Amino acid sequence: MKRLLIIGGWLGLAIVLSSAPIVQTFEAQGRGQGRGGGRGGARPRKAVLAWADTRNGIAQHDSVSHALAVIERLGYESGLFDTYIRTDSNIISRHPTMTDGKPASGGPDLTNVDAIFFLGHRDVPLDARQKVDLLSFVKDDGKGFVAAHTATTAFLDWPEFGELIGARYDGHPWNTAYGSVINEDPGFPATKHLAPVFSVTDEFYQAQQYSRDKIRVLLRLDVSKMPPNSEVHRTDGDFPLAWAKTYGKGRVFYSALGHAAATWDNPDVYRMYFEALKWSLGMSEADVTPRLLK
Repeated sequence: MKRLLIIGGWLGLAIVLSSAPIVQTFEAQGRGQGRGGGRGGARPRKAVLAWADTRNGIAQHDSVSHALAVIERLGYESGLFDTYIRTDSNIISRHPTMTDGKPASGGPDLTNVDAIFFLGHRDVPLDARQKVDLLSFVKDDGKGFVAAHTATTAFLDWPEFGELIGARYDGHPWNTAYGSVINEDPGFPATKHLAPVFSVTDEFYQAQQYSRDKIRVLLRLDVSKMPPNSEVHRTDGDFPLAWAKTYGKGRVFYSALGHAAATWDNPDVYRMYFEALKWSLGMSEADVTPRLLK
């Protein structure tokens, strides 16, 4: 308990010290108001499902637990949304079931949350019906989908998920490296607090199967500042690290930042995801018209 109190207090203090606009939001909404609403009842706040199924055992990241805790704390401290943390995937459904196959009693599912924060990876187990439900949750229901780091490694054999998220994983030429990041869109809610160019240490992903005709790139790695690497496959120097797009009626955001647990303690990073969630929930507006490389 003592450790949790120290971490929670530090995170709240870090938000107060680092981001004045968020402080104003906290003051307006109030902090630590607890979870509200539920199945069949009125919900005073939006609900976010923080989903990170990692049971496949491939390239598991130690940062996942802390990342989910940070997302939950941001919603709790701001009073803007409730967060349900889940590391199983049976709740990715309009009709979730218990382990005995009977209908689930209570809890989150795709009928009672407003956005998903996704940090799963690789071969996440979803059946055909669940896949239809997930796509429809965003495309038809107009819900939010915010994904981090390993998310582009997930569902590599499911083409429609690639269309939803906007790109696919193609390795990480620079693993835990110091890099220079270019802010292509300082007007977007999740990147407007970032400098035009800033440096960060992370595991930098290489993207494939994406087109700037379909996504609004927000951040990209300045490859000219990185050391030569034989694992670099791209020849155009275009390494997007964050983007936004619409998918049907829904709003989608992805960022490759977040490999290490310490990264989630960086105010610039967690504020980026906080503002991205707010945007996905319809709490802010932005132009996500695709643009060519600047």
